[in-house]
Amino acid sequence: MSAVRLLPPDRFFDRAEWSAITTASRWRGPWLVAHAWIVSIAAVGLAAWSGNPAAWLLAVAIVGGRQLGLAILMHEAAHGLLHPNRKLNNFLGQWLTGAAVGSDLIAYRTYHLQHHKFTQQPEDPDLSLSKPFPTTRASLGRKALRDLTGQTFFKQRAAQFGFALKGLKAMLRGEQVEKGRASTKAGTPFNKQSDDGMTSPTIDVAGAMTVARSVGRFLVVQGVLLAASLALYGWTPYLLWLAGLATTFQLYLRVRNIAEHACTTTGSDDPFTHARTTYAGWIARATVAPYWVNFHAEHHLFMGVPCYRLPAVHAMLGRQGKHDAMTIAPGYAAVLRRVTAKG
Repeated sequence: MSAVRLLPPDRFFDRAEWSAITTASRWRGPWLVAHAWIVSIAAVGLAAWSGNPAAWLLAVAIVGGRQLGLAILMHEAAHGLLHPNRKLNNFLGQWLTGAAVGSDLIAYRTYHLQHHKFTQQPEDPDLSLSKPFPTTRASLGRKALRDLTGQTFFKQRAAQFGFALKGLKAMLRGEQVEKGRASTKAGTPFNKQSDDGMTSPTIDVAGAMTVARSVGRFLVVQGVLLAASLALYGWTPYLLWLAGLATTFQLYLRVRNIAEHACTTTGSDDPFTHARTTYAGWIARATVAPYWVNFHAEHHLFMGVPCYRLPAVHAMLGRQGKHDAMTIAPGYAAVLRRVTAKG
């Protein structure tokens, strides 16, 4: 296997700078989690209170961006960057972020670290996400339509619940797996989108049981949200949350996945070429690029840096003349033009 070459931090930082930039804050991670929930609850609550269909559509657009934000913050927790206390970091990543969008922190962490180890190499488990590009505008348009009409969501959830049922049956039969074992592929089908909107790995019994637990947490969170919605405003807030999860979240997730690695260099041993940084205005930050996820090249160069410090790393690389060696896009529209150059 051809693991990617790591950059020694002392090429860019002295010891004190590196310690400061990689030390997770005790309050910023929890605040970002709270922010995602506050914005989501305010968006669906105000839209329900207004009774205006235009406000409902706006709420679905906003809440999809914060749902992607929760997925991004689970990614932070997978790197241990959401809080310096490991137990609190994992609780935030498992229950308050990952469970809301149907992902399992531990399985995702196992899978995702393989992606970092072999980024854009043949062994990269995410290579299938970038391999189909460039594609045609018509092809990407069809995928976006499937996302916005809920087809991607229902296809993913049907597969996820099918795996969960197998896992639940194994649990009821009393089957045992090695403690701490997590199937690498158990984290893949429900937080990443392949060319057809869905990855379909073979999941073993351990993986199916992991998926079952993940679905259990997902249903618990959905039940809490539904109960709160019914107690305060009726069905409307929860239905708006669910609509965002089924539509805009799926589209934003696709665009985010595309922007990170599509049409970057494959098989290169130069770590500056493995991922793309995309400049994001306020609309992009509210939708496809929450919580500094657009600084993806910097994240791959220094994956121990919390998301809120990636802009500082980007500026530092610029001062050292490294931007020319990186793949940097002026915006998400430019990325979509680049990846639909075929034909």
